[in-house]
Amino acid sequence: MARRKKGRPVHGWLVIDKPLGMTSSAVVNKAKWAFDAQKAGHAGTLDPDASGVLAIAFGEATKTVPYVTDSLKAYRFTVRLGEATNTDDAEGEIIATSENRPTEADIRAALPAFTGDIMQVPPQFSAVKVDGERAYKRARDGEEMNLKARPLFVESLELIEMPDADHAVMEMTCGKGGYVRSVARDLGHALGCYGHVIALRRLWAGPFEIEDSIPFEKLDEMAKDPALDEFLLPLEAGLNDLDELPCTAEGAAKLRNGNAGMVLASDVEYGEECWASLDGVPVAIGIYKAGELHPSRVFVLEA
Repeated sequence: MARRKKGRPVHGWLVIDKPLGMTSSAVVNKAKWAFDAQKAGHAGTLDPDASGVLAIAFGEATKTVPYVTDSLKAYRFTVRLGEATNTDDAEGEIIATSENRPTEADIRAALPAFTGDIMQVPPQFSAVKVDGERAYKRARDGEEMNLKARPLFVESLELIEMPDADHAVMEMTCGKGGYVRSVARDLGHALGCYGHVIALRRLWAGPFEIEDSIPFEKLDEMAKDPALDEFLLPLEAGLNDLDELPCTAEGAAKLRNGNAGMVLASDVEYGEECWASLDGVPVAIGIYKAGELHPSRVFVLEA
């Protein structure tokens, strides 16, 4: 006999304005407790010293997490010029300093080299794996690793302001796997002055914006209160980049059993990834082929 899951079947997305000083996992655990939810996960880790958009998926919405994780994300961050740290942020030890300071014109002239399809080396203190072990664990033991550069798409990188000669406020929109700390480090090297991040805030992630978020404190204030559900966004909010295809009741039954089902398509191309719905309720995600959707993920939801 299968063990009954603890909690209630909550399905949908919650956007939290993550506070400073907490891990993303700790925020997810608090949200899961506050909603008394059976299952929860997040779409894109934020460092403890970063704030902003943390999109949390509950229940069946966890099946849509990869589509948000793979989406573009935007950050506002402040670079401390003239100092390099071993963590590339303010938590680390200063390992190099410089009296050189770039002008606004110098910074703007350097930015094009950091946009488009670039190669980026992760920070030594990062979650990338080295021989099966997280890099930050090795870095804590004093090991200096030769981490491999990884491809990254940077849609935009802009200088917003320079409050003084030591600080530059910037905004970046990038794809999956980008490290803002690496941008600050590499930009500092390119400018001949060193640099590290001292403040970082995620403004949006895929379809979720900071305006959609609720403060973390709400989870304590309204824990276990049914009214908390009013802050949930629908499961399909995580499928913003995919076309929706209505299906018949017969098609939905086949899709839910993992088989190809008939959908109603107009201008969707053969081989395109889409999601099917019945009376507005998500049924499955899959590949469209000649009037049918071939499912890769099936949702267990009631109409």
